[in-house]
Order: sequence, then structure tokens, then C-alpha cells
Amino acid sequence: MSSSTFYEKLASLACLLFYVQLVSTTPCFASSTEAEALLKWKASIQNQTHDNLSTWTYFRRKNATNFLRNRKPKANASPCKTWIGISCNAAGSIIKINLTTSGIQGTLHEFSFLSFPNLEYLDLSMNKLFHVIPPQISYLSKLVYLDLARNELFGRIPLEIGRLRNLTILYLFENKLSGEIPKEIGNLKSLVDLKLSINSLTGSIPPSFGSLKKLTTLCLSKNELSGSIPQEMGNLKSLVELYLYENQLNGSIPTSLGNLTTLTHLWLYTNKFSGTIPDDIGKMEFLVHLFLSNNNFTGCIPKNFGNLEKLQTLLYLYSNQLSSSIPEELGNLKSLVGLDLSYNNLTGGIPPKFGNLKKLQLLHLHNNQLSGSIPKEIGNLKSIVDLGLNENQLNGSIPASFGTLTNLEILHLRDNKLSGPIPREIENLKKLTRLHLDTNQFSGHLPQHICQGGQLTNFSVHNNNLTGPIPRSLKTCTSLFRVHLEGNQLTGNVSEVFGVYPNLDFIDVSHNNLYGEISHNWGQCPQLKTLLMAGNKLTGSIPPEIGNANKIHVLDLPSNHLVGVVPKEFGRLTSLVKLMLNGNQLSGRIPSEFGSLTDLEYLDMSRNNFNESIPSLLGGLVELNYLNLSNNKFSQAIPFQLGKLVQLSQLDISHNSLEGQMPSKISNMGSLERLNLSRNNLSGFIPTSFEGMHGLSVVDISYNDLEGPLPNNTAFRDAAPEGIQGNKGLCGNIGVLQPCNERSSKKDQKRILVIAFSLLAVLLLMSSFYTVVFVLDKRKKLQHSDPERNNMHEAISFSILNFDGRAMYEEIKKATQDFDSMYCIGKGGHGSVYRANLSFANVVVAVKKLHLQKDDEKNVEKEFLNEVRTLTEIRHRNIVKLYGYCAHKRHSLLVYEYLERGSLAAMLSKDEEAKELGWSKRVNIVKGVAHALSYMHHDCLPPIVHGDISSNNILMDSEFEASVADFGAAKFLSTNSTNWTSLAGTYGYVAPELAYTMEVNEKCDVYSFGVVALEIVVGRHPGDLISYLSTGSSSSSSSLSSSSSALLANQMLVVDVLDQRISPLTHQMAGEAVALVKIAFACLNASPQSRPTMKQVSQLLSSTQTQRLHLPKPLPMITCGELLAFNPLTT
Repeated sequence: MSSSTFYEKLASLACLLFYVQLVSTTPCFASSTEAEALLKWKASIQNQTHDNLSTWTYFRRKNATNFLRNRKPKANASPCKTWIGISCNAAGSIIKINLTTSGIQGTLHEFSFLSFPNLEYLDLSMNKLFHVIPPQISYLSKLVYLDLARNELFGRIPLEIGRLRNLTILYLFENKLSGEIPKEIGNLKSLVDLKLSINSLTGSIPPSFGSLKKLTTLCLSKNELSGSIPQEMGNLKSLVELYLYENQLNGSIPTSLGNLTTLTHLWLYTNKFSGTIPDDIGKMEFLVHLFLSNNNFTGCIPKNFGNLEKLQTLLYLYSNQLSSSIPEELGNLKSLVGLDLSYNNLTGGIPPKFGNLKKLQLLHLHNNQLSGSIPKEIGNLKSIVDLGLNENQLNGSIPASFGTLTNLEILHLRDNKLSGPIPREIENLKKLTRLHLDTNQFSGHLPQHICQGGQLTNFSVHNNNLTGPIPRSLKTCTSLFRVHLEGNQLTGNVSEVFGVYPNLDFIDVSHNNLYGEISHNWGQCPQLKTLLMAGNKLTGSIPPEIGNANKIHVLDLPSNHLVGVVPKEFGRLTSLVKLMLNGNQLSGRIPSEFGSLTDLEYLDMSRNNFNESIPSLLGGLVELNYLNLSNNKFSQAIPFQLGKLVQLSQLDISHNSLEGQMPSKISNMGSLERLNLSRNNLSGFIPTSFEGMHGLSVVDISYNDLEGPLPNNTAFRDAAPEGIQGNKGLCGNIGVLQPCNERSSKKDQKRILVIAFSLLAVLLLMSSFYTVVFVLDKRKKLQHSDPERNNMHEAISFSILNFDGRAMYEEIKKATQDFDSMYCIGKGGHGSVYRANLSFANVVVAVKKLHLQKDDEKNVEKEFLNEVRTLTEIRHRNIVKLYGYCAHKRHSLLVYEYLERGSLAAMLSKDEEAKELGWSKRVNIVKGVAHALSYMHHDCLPPIVHGDISSNNILMDSEFEASVADFGAAKFLSTNSTNWTSLAGTYGYVAPELAYTMEVNEKCDVYSFGVVALEIVVGRHPGDLISYLSTGSSSSSSSLSSSSSALLANQMLVVDVLDQRISPLTHQMAGEAVALVKIAFACLNASPQSRPTMKQVSQLLSSTQTQRLHLPKPLPMITCGELLAFNPLTT
């Protein structure tokens, strides 16, 4: 062999070895590319240092030469070896990524799907991934398993996902996905398991799903899907589990579902399905679970359901409109564990064959129209745990065979027509925790050992004809939580039959024949919230130990024979919401400790022997909505502090010995509807401020010593004669009174003098107003005259305060140190507001100084004249009071009452002050503004439009009472002249129609009020919310809810809109807050004609229905869209 040939072969061998080495290193390069892609995604993750990804590190070699040398790479060079969650094939390419429950927080934007050509398995479930699913996910062409469930992904499901033709598992459930389900998913012919539940998907189920012939599990539950089930679903003959529950699907169940003969789970509950239940379901012989509840199905229960012998666990058909009798064939389902047919219209009797259901643990037939007696065969259900037959028309007695149901824990038989004695065999049910036998016709004695098992928590036998003693076993039944014994004829000494209960929350023994003294043991029940003992024969005094039960919300002891004083220890019951002591023989005074009961909403101490004065401290119980102190021996004057009870709807202090005048502060009770002051010794005039009590509907002031005219108020004008009679000095246009203009007594003459002086004051004020007009008109002429003459016109008198204008001007300058900025409490476009303490009058006032600039002098003077004219012609407790005004050559002054807390806008902008504005205060602020605007629009002639309602122009006093201020843009409307004007108002509060028309009317104020009302609820200017709600509105006559692009705002939860800085709403306040939001939305209607009037708004806010609005569902579930769709003024 020649040397050349040898070297040629050697060279060939070297090349071959190099090629082999190069090929063997190729997976390292592939793995390197995939690793870099994973590291790039890791770098985009917000919490990339998480322990589960700590192994994801990679060191690249400087050049390819390193791979040709015999140097082993570092252990973590390849993701296949040590990276957690990564698996590779034999060639070193990644085929599986499993990072479930790894705490990853980030997006998929930086995930390079194209870098993983061999990926078959991707599980990123149970992390915190957010944002959209990228369409590039379709590059994973070999993907078989995809699980992105239980993250926070939103947006639409990309239609490109339909290109993953090898996919067998697709899990996207428990995210925030929206939009329609792509029909392209129907292209995934290999799909076996598809779960898209618990998202916000809309639209209908794609008919293309009928092509998924291999599908065994389909879960689309808990979305917002609508439409009917497509007939094509009947093609899924491999389907084993079908979950469509909690959507908005409608129509009937297609008969093609009868083809799904392998189905074991069919869950269609909580939709809007209608029509009859098809018999075809009875042919699904493998069914184990059948849930059709909470729909609108009608007709009969198919008899062939009795053939579903493999139905092992649940058959739930409750909350439909099913009728006719219960098929006895259901008694063949011997494997059944749960049967619920409640809340239907089923009639007839309970089939005796139900006694064959030996494995049954739950049987609910309640809320139907079942009749007849309870079959004794029910006693064969040895496994039964929960039996509910309540709210039917069952009669007869409880079968003694019930005593054999030893596993029974819950027995509901209430609201039937059952009679006879309660069988003693019930005592054998030692596992019983809930026993409800109330509202029947049971008689005889209660079984004495009803709590023999010691597990009874809920015991209700009220509203029957039971007699005899309270069961002995209840005294030691420490498991008790709620007890109802009221409305019977039970006897016994209450001081002996009850013990100490560590878990007791509620007990009602009212309206029986119980006697004895109230036990001090109630003070040792630490969880007790409600104690009701009314209408018995209780004697003795109230034990002070009750004050130790400091969680009590309701204490109801009326119509007994209790004596003595109210214990001062009641002051410890700071959670008390309702206290009723009426109809006893209690005496003494109301303890001063009652001032601690700041949560109290209902207080009735009537028909006792309480004496002395009504304590002023009751004025601090600002949550009160009912106060009855009638038929006692209270004397002295009515405390004016009661005027602070702004939520009070009923006040009854009749049949006492009260004297003096009616306090004008009572008119501050903006929520008051019923007022009874009858049969006292009250005297003097009825305050004219009562005219502003627009919510007052019933009044009784009879048999006092009142005089003068009745207030011009609906409640007084429409009062029944018997509610006015017995006051010799009253006059008015009611039949029992003489007309005021025909009376000639000395008292009437005094009244005429008072009126005359009042009119004189008004005339002086109006005279001064026109003097101001005259001076301002002549000012320019005066500028050219000599200074001495100018000084004569330098100021105008304060006619209301009756002080010389020049002296008053100097006094204000002195009090503000010549308008020093340290006294400035606010600034506006045309002036500043100062706080001035007028020492000579011992009063603090607010002084608005208007700046008269030549370029804007005309507008400023117009504002000045508007303010003076408006505030001299109107008077309302929720409108700021004008004390005086002064026109000076350099500036004009307006002097108002000083409201300590400043503007509403300022309060809402500061967290600490905003927290002081609880929900009750906020609701009252809205009511106050509404009443003021209603007065201006409907009670003034001509009507007055404010023109600039905003949170900056609502001022608050020390008691959080609101007053509307700044009438510079106000306008008097007239039918005989134009109401067109230049655009005024504050940006963000101006009605939208003023962008294209200059016609100002009351509906402009209504819109601004809606903005302010919403601002009070939200805690900041609601501009963004209003914008969302109004975007896309296509019809001027439609409400805000017609906007298709406002879907996001429509789905926004009301609780998310509410100001989060203050404590959560009580149940009552939740109703008021929801009503307030509804009214605000109605006021914000894009069409002025569709907005309510302020009179309607004021009346609605004052109505009992609004204050006690029943929420259709829990507050956290109510959306803005639901409130938009509801018109509170027509419902």
C-alpha cells in the first residue's frame, strides 16, 4: 500500500470521526436553543427567583471548539438532566414541560412556542399566569396535552388553537377567558377531554363540537353561554361526562342526547331550559349522576327514570315547574343516595315504594303541593340522614316508625297540616342536629328527652298547639344554637327550665304561658344575639347580668309584668340593634348609659311608668329609625337634640306630660314619616321649618295647647281631623279648625305682628338687593366723580343683620386682617372665601369676596346679582343661608353662614375625613341635596335652576348636614321668556346635552345631581365609570344600558365600585346604597326627557321602600348592569 493511499484513508477516517462527533453533539445544540428559549421566558416572569425554577441555569461554551474537545459540559448545561419540570426524548429535545403549582406569575408573551417543535405535553396549571393566550401556541404542532387551567388568563381563546390536531387533552378552566368558544376547536378530532368551565365565555355552544367523536368528557359549566344545546351534540357517542351547568342556556333538551348511551354524568342545572324532560334520558342506562335542577322544565317526571338502575348517587330535579304526581317507579332506584324533587308543583302523595330506597341518605320533597299522610314505609330508610318534607299540604300524624331512623340528623316537617302528638319515638334519634316541626297543628306535650343525643343545634316547634312543660333535656342541651318555641301554650318557670348555652345564638319563647323571673343565666351565654320572651307572664325585675351578654343584637321583652328600673348594665350591650321593653310596669328614668348604644335602630319603651325628662343623649343614637316612648310619665320639654336622628322614620312620644314648644330641630329629621306628639301639654306655634319635611306622611298633634297656623306641608294638609283636634289655638283649612283669616284673638294679633315684621325684613332685603343693582349700574359713572362722593357709595347696608354697610365692611376687614391669606378657606374662578369671626356679634361667618377685574367685570357682577337674588327669595334647611352682602368699589362681598367641614369634594379627597363619612351619613347627604333641588325646581315660582351642582358647591356643617351653595350660575325659569344661556357649570358635572344646545332647564341639575350622588358612593369623581356606561349609546331615548361597548362596566360588581375606605355595608344600608346607585344611574340618562324629576328623586329617597329595599341577591353578586337595567322610578 502506497503512503499516499494510506494517508488518504487516514484523512477519510478522520473526517468520518469528525462527522460522528458533530452529529453526536447536534442534540446539545438543539437543547441549547430550547434552553435559551426557556431562560428568556423565565426572565420575563415577575417572580423568576421562585424555588421551583432555581435549577433553570445554563452556561454556554465560548465556541463550538469546546464541543469537539474531550471536556465534559457542566452538569446543568442541558435542561434535560437537572431542570425541574423538563423532560426530553432520546435525542435530547424537550417533549414535556410540567410546571403545575410552581407559583409562576407572568405572561406567555415571551414564551417562544416555535422553539419547541417536539413538545407533546405542556402543563402550566395552577399558577398566576395572566394576559391573553398567544395565537403562536399553534406552533406546538405535536402537542397532545395542554393544561393552562387555574390561572388568571383573560381575553378570547385563540382560534389558532384549532390547528393542534394531535391534542387529546385541553384544559383551560378556572381562568378569566371571555368571548365566544372558537368553532375551530371542532377540528381537534383526537380530543378526548375538553374543560373550559369557570370562565366568562359567551355565545352558544359551537355545532362543530359534534365532530369530536372521541370526546369522553365535556365541561363548559359556570360560564355565560346562551342559546340551545345543538342537535349535533348527539353525535358524541363516546361521551361519558357532560357538564353544562350554571350558564344561561335555554330551549328544550334535544332528543338527540338520547344517543349518548354511554353517559354516566349529566349535569344541566341552573340554566334556563324549558319544555318537558325527554323520555330519552330514561334510556341512558349507565347514568350515575343526573342534575336537571334550577331550570324551567314543565310536565311530568318521566316514569322510565325508574329504569336508571345504575343511578347510584344523585337524582336532582329541584327548582323547576314540574307537576303531576311523583312516579312510584322511582322506588326502583335501589342504589340511589340522593333524591331532590323540591321546589316544584308536584301533587298527590308520597309513594310508599320510596321505602325500598335503602341506600338513600337525602330525600327532599319540600316546597311542593303534596298531600295525604306520610307513609309509614319511610321508616325503612335506615340510611337516611337528611329528610325534608316541609312546606307541603301533608296531614295526619308523624309515623312512629320514624323512631327507627337512627342515622337521621336533619328532619324538616314544618309548614304542613300535620296534627296529633309528636311521637315519643323521636327521642331515639340521637344523631339529630336539626328538628323543624313548626307551623303545623301538633298538640299535646313535647317529648321530654328530645335532646337525648346531646347534638341538637336547631329546634323549631313554634306556631302549633303544644301544651305542657318545656322538655327537661333542653336545660342541659349545650349544643343548642337556634331555638323556636313561640306561639304555643307551653308552661313552666323560665328561671328553672333554661341553662347555660355556650353556642346559643337565637331563642324565642314568646307568646306562651311561661311565668317566673328572667334568669341571670342568659348573661352567661357568650354567643347570644337574639333573646325574645314577649307576651308571657314574666315578673320581677330585669337581671343586670344580661349586660354581660354583650353580643346581643335583639332583646325583646314586651307585654309581660316586669317591674323596677332598666339596669344601667344595658350600657354594655353595644351591639344592640333592637330593644323592646314596651307593655310592662318598668319605672324610673332611662339610664344615661343608653348613650353607649350607638348601633341601636329600634327602641320601644312605650306603655310603662318611666318618668323625669326624655334624656337628650337619645339624640346621639343616630342609627335609630324607630323610637316609641309613648304612654309613660315623661315631663319637661322635648329635647332639641332629637333633631339629630336623621334616619328616624317613626317618632311616637304621645300620652306623656311633655311641655314647652315643639323644637324646630325636629324638622332636621329628613327621613321622618310618622310623627305622634298627641296628648301632651305642648304649647306655642308649630315651627315653620316643618314645611320642609317632605317625607312626613302621618302626623298626630291632637290634645295639646298649640296655636297658630298649620305648616304648609302635605302631612298637615291631609291630616285626619282626629290628628289635629284638641288644640284651641290652631287655625287652618281642616274641618275641625277655624280658618286663620277669621280669627281675632289677641294671640292672632300677635301672630299678625310677627308676620308683618317678617315681611318688613324681606322687603328691606329686596330693597337692598335692588339698591345693589342700582349701585353696580352706576359704578362706572361714579368712577369719574370726586372721591368724597365715591365714598358715599362705597358700601351698602347689611339688611338682614341690620348693620351699617360701611361699619360691617370695616369689621370684616378687621376680622380677616384685610383679607389675609391665612383666613382664606377656599378659592374659585371669580373670588375667594374667608373665615371671619365677628366678635361684636359673637358669630363666625364665611365671606365670599368677588374680584372685579375689568376684563370680566360684567360676568362677576352677574354672578353677584344671581347669588343675591336667588338666596333672598328661597329658604331651605339644605341651602346655604345668606346673612348679608356688600358692594364696594374694589370688590363685592357675600356673607354666609359658616359651615365648619367645608366642601364635600375636600372631604372625599382626604382619606381620614372620608372615613368619617360612613354610609348612613353619605345617604343623608344625597337626600339633603335632593330635597334642596326638589324645593328649587318644584316649590319656587318661578322655578330655579342652580346650574352648577358639583361636590365643590356642597358644604358640610359639623353634623355632616349638607347645604347647596354657590348660586352664581342660577337661573329663574319662565314660560314667557327664553331659557337659553351661555354654558356654565363645572367640567365633569355638566349635562351632555349642553354640548349642542344652550337651553338650561331642571334636567341639567338632575344630571349634575346624578354625578354627585355617584361620587358620594364611589368616593371620587366617577368620570371613568360614567364614560364606560355611556360609551356606545346609540339612541338618545335609550338608557345607558343600551350601550353594547359598555359590557365591561355592566359586568362590574357594585361592591367593587363602592368606596373601599369605609367599613362594609350593613344589610339595611346595602339596600339604601343599591337604591342610591339605581337613582344616580337614572339621573345620568343620556336623554333629558328620560331622567326623573328632582321631586321624584326626593320622594323616592324618603320612602320606606327605598330605606328597606330587599336585595334580589347578595350585594357581592349585584352588577352595575343589573342596576342600569332597573328603572327605580317605574318599578
